[in-house]
Amino acid sequence: QVQLVESGGGLVQAGGSLRLNCAASGSIFNFNAMSWFRQAPGKQRELVATITTGGTANYADSVKGRFTISNEYAKNTVYLQMNSLKPEDTAVYYCAAAYMPDTGYDYWGQGTQVTVSS
Repeated sequence: QVQLVESGGGLVQAGGSLRLNCAASGSIFNFNAMSWFRQAPGKQRELVATITTGGTANYADSVKGRFTISNEYAKNTVYLQMNSLKPEDTAVYYCAAAYMPDTGYDYWGQGTQVTVSS
């Protein structure tokens, strides 16, 4: 069993930056994909960014060029650097880990709130 703990959320003005952290209780190298999702009130959960074991990163069109996902195996941590934040980025952000992402995610964090004021 692996626990994922997110941190780094908060309140920021539009145009500002935040870095989210996802600390795993075990080795993240075992997972084929680590991702960040977000869910805004009244909306469906959205895949924001994914990084694979090989280091390939993919992003939702809405965050391309503004967000960067990265990992640090030595710390078993995945990061989401968010720049040029917009009010529409406001949501609860979740970290997730998958052995086989095509079949679903195996572990989820509890989420961290990001609020962007206009």
